[in-house]
Amino acid sequence: MTSGMYLAARLSLSFLWVFTGITSFFFAREIAYEVLANGGITGSLADFSIVFGSVLDGVIGVWLLFSWRLKFCYLVQIGLIVVYTLLLSAIDPSYWIHPFGPLTKNIPLLLLIYFLYLKEN
Repeated sequence: MTSGMYLAARLSLSFLWVFTGITSFFFAREIAYEVLANGGITGSLADFSIVFGSVLDGVIGVWLLFSWRLKFCYLVQIGLIVVYTLLLSAIDPSYWIHPFGPLTKNIPLLLLIYFLYLKEN
């Protein structure tokens, strides 16, 4: 992977995390509440989960922009994606066969993040 491709991959991941955080918090809250309710998470726990998840996603996106301790950042991303995937799989396994691939997209994302991790000094 060339340095230009590495930078493009890192910036695209940053965009994904920031955009997901903003979308979850500002534009798709009702969808997030529905998903959480399907998993039995409601009320103040659902409020906390949405705010915490949105902020965490945004922080990871900004973290990538600042290039600080990227190896650790990549490990955090891998861990978080695995946790999100397991939670969503438990809440509604049909997300695996959803036509827009909300869970299947995680497989190439994990591979990309792992490649970036290996490339980091």
